[in-house]
Amino acid sequence: MRRALLIALGLAALAWGALALALGSASLRLLPGTHARAAVSPPCLPATLTRTARLPGTAIDVSPAPGTGAANPHTQISFLGVGASEIHDVTVRGARSGLHAGRLRAYSQGDGASFVPDVPFLAGERVDVRATVPVRASRDVRATVPVRAPIGAGAGAGGGQRTAAFSFGVDTPYPTGAVPQFPSPPAAPADYQSFYTLPGVQAPILSVTVADRDPAAGDILTTTGPGPGRYGPLIYTPQGRLVWFAQLAGGEAAENLNEQTYEGRRALTWWRGYVLSLGFGQGEDLVMDSRYRVLARVAGANGLKADLHDFQLAGHGVAYNTAYNPIRCDLRAVRGVANGTIDDTAIQEIDLRTGLVRWEWHSLDHVGAAESEVETSRDTTPWDYFHLNSIDPRPNGNLVISARSTWAGYELQAGTGAILWRLGGNHSSFKMGPGTRMAWQHDARVLAGGELTFFDDGANPPIHSQSRGVRIALDFKRREARLAASYTHREPRLLAASQGNMQTLARGSVLVGYGGVPAISEFAADGTLLFDAHQPYDTSFYRAYRFPWSARPLSPPAVLASLDDTGEETIVHASWNGATGVAAWRVLAQKSPGSPPERTTIPATGFESSTTLPAKYARVAVQALDASGRVLGASQPAPVVSYAASLPSPGR
Repeated sequence: MRRALLIALGLAALAWGALALALGSASLRLLPGTHARAAVSPPCLPATLTRTARLPGTAIDVSPAPGTGAANPHTQISFLGVGASEIHDVTVRGARSGLHAGRLRAYSQGDGASFVPDVPFLAGERVDVRATVPVRASRDVRATVPVRAPIGAGAGAGGGQRTAAFSFGVDTPYPTGAVPQFPSPPAAPADYQSFYTLPGVQAPILSVTVADRDPAAGDILTTTGPGPGRYGPLIYTPQGRLVWFAQLAGGEAAENLNEQTYEGRRALTWWRGYVLSLGFGQGEDLVMDSRYRVLARVAGANGLKADLHDFQLAGHGVAYNTAYNPIRCDLRAVRGVANGTIDDTAIQEIDLRTGLVRWEWHSLDHVGAAESEVETSRDTTPWDYFHLNSIDPRPNGNLVISARSTWAGYELQAGTGAILWRLGGNHSSFKMGPGTRMAWQHDARVLAGGELTFFDDGANPPIHSQSRGVRIALDFKRREARLAASYTHREPRLLAASQGNMQTLARGSVLVGYGGVPAISEFAADGTLLFDAHQPYDTSFYRAYRFPWSARPLSPPAVLASLDDTGEETIVHASWNGATGVAAWRVLAQKSPGSPPERTTIPATGFESSTTLPAKYARVAVQALDASGRVLGASQPAPVVSYAASLPSPGR
């Protein structure tokens, strides 16, 4: 049985080839509703790739970076590295839009400010910026701390002030309003579980095929989609029991459910929005506490919406997110069309308290289009030449990122944005040792000892025979990369056409989420399989993680009570979506609204627990109990409905 299920998982990658063509960065055909443009698109491929965000003679990093041509018309102008009170006389003038009024808004960290124009710039124009700023020796302020330390007035004493000037170009955005989302057809009834207490909810089933041998690793955090079924963030126990499902409506998707530290406490982070058929998302990132309250929202800025691929909390009220920026671009220099379009991908450093962009990095400023492994589009469909899919902030402020379409990982220098090294691809800074070559990879992470991990999809189209998690050691003196470990699913070989991740757990084991397949496997350091599970084989997810999760929702437990078909007994169903630690349910049943409740305790047997009371009751409430009998939460009393009112019964 297990072998048949896993073979079905392997075949699912082929069934979802269309999904992988977009999420996996392959060139797409002209979208319905778009028309080839006869005019030549503006030039957007820079002649040189030596952009730096550092203003010469200062310790200030600005974005848009001087000389870039990839600024969105709705961009702010960010000054990072001095106190807001030290930035004076900001003048911003567009070549066609003229002088721009605006406000200088300080970052909550005290280390800079953004000039926010009152009206956007015009597509294709040049913008000149002048400002009076402190003079300092150029240095990497973020080389010693993750975020710049607050700098008070007068911090530039001894160096004086100077007028700094730079310019940037405004891109010509490709409109995405008519771009369709990925379809979300109904799931087969056998693929989901539903509940009396949560009408309309259809949570995908997690089938465990190798029982968990690492209970300390905690619960399973993941999502579902694109693909059949209802979307939302999901938490399961390692036994496959549902803990939490926040089902979304109206085609909205959830991706990248993770657990991170926010203001000193553990919190859930995830993305919600719409996944376009171009292979990226437009939505917002959420931070939630253990009561499922939203603590912070990051919707993106500078005219760009938050993308699904990564969202990282870096401390000090700073977060990094991915954003995709499709722009018009003459692609004849890379064997494309004159009226072409390209996906420029951006990293935004966001001040969570103000929503301001502290710093922004664009792939087109630093990575040549010729590095792409994806064939250039032959129409106006955006060419996904880079496909940024992960960001890993380092303690020194540098960022390690992964780009699926170039088959490479990169380290970016804090502040300047310069590429310090490439790993893989066709311009690798390291000699790639046996087994280190990746294709279409995801999820670059740096371990404490300096080794890197990736999920190496190996497709789409197929380059490797199977997907794998890899750990790679870098020898900077010899400029060599060595394969330190590789984790593969042995029976059968799984080849993910898109998505996926690798998480290194506290005790040295690793969790591999196969994304487009969609299997979840935990391996010991020696490759022994410690846990194996999968969602329905015709679905997909983006990433999967394991964390010990403890939560008590603000919303109360849910109860549904109905008479049986004889009208003489009462059937009770109870659940508490998102709660952990519920060991039993106390049922409080009243024969009339004013009568004292009769009490019965039943064990919690799953996400939803049920019992039959051998009498007819009018009202029922439930209390969730922990293992010691302490009340964790209580429902409101609910009237007992007729047997017919509780139908149709949900399929399981």
